[in-house]
Amino acid sequence: MTTPFYISPEQIMKDKADYARKGIARGRSAVVLQYDAGILLVAENWSPALHKISEIYDQIAFAAVGRYNEFENLRIMGVRIADLRGYSYDRRDVTARGLANAYAQTLGTIFSSAGEKPFEVELVVAEVGDTAADDQIYRLTYDGSVADEHGWMVMGGQTEPIAAYLEQNYAEGLGVDDAIRLAVRALGEGNPGTDGPRRIEANQLEVAVLDRGRPTRKFKRLTRARLETVLGTDAPAAAPAAPAPAGDAAPAGDGAERPATGPQPPKPGETSTGDGDGGPAL
Repeated sequence: MTTPFYISPEQIMKDKADYARKGIARGRSAVVLQYDAGILLVAENWSPALHKISEIYDQIAFAAVGRYNEFENLRIMGVRIADLRGYSYDRRDVTARGLANAYAQTLGTIFSSAGEKPFEVELVVAEVGDTAADDQIYRLTYDGSVADEHGWMVMGGQTEPIAAYLEQNYAEGLGVDDAIRLAVRALGEGNPGTDGPRRIEANQLEVAVLDRGRPTRKFKRLTRARLETVLGTDAPAAAPAAPAPAGDAAPAGDGAERPATGPQPPKPGETSTGDGDGGPAL
């Protein structure tokens, strides 16, 4: 009789955690930060159809990184919970804390289950309050852990350089335009190109706000035109560059702007940026 194969519970949990972290790191980063009139959510996202940032309820937003099919299921679950609770009781009873608890239970159950792989996702549930002190930002990881964040947070991709940049440059009371520029510059610190931080263009971003000044529904997406207006004033001064090959020459007047570097956007019709075994990593 053969001896049963044994793996300690500690090793199983470690292997699951490593698996989930690697999957999340393959995606692109997202930043959530407070500004003077609410909460800003910025994600690097080249897909116009697959959203990483969404509205959950009147004053609550959802942001995620990792496997799209997995966090999309969680988003839908959150919308259903919020709608049911708001309809059964009162709209004021729908809170980010309650949704974060529901997500934590679901993620924790999946992570500890022996027959399932962990979700390769990291989530943020944000709720804007009447004042900045009342704002709530909850971060949830693949194992169901919950953290209450203040000021700013970053998740997915290469978080260390982005977090270091925000630690040095973030200040309370930023206007929305300044907050957008700060978040985009911070995202450029992740996976820098050979000539320094990447320049991320408006068509590579997904941006939304929870604006406490809006009536009832606080969530609002920012259009590409608005982002181009904001980021157009943020072109970094560049040293004179060597002449480019004729086929790659930039249009006249763009010599002061650094072109986007790093991975290229997916071709039309192509959404998978993961490793092909479970949906795109965003």
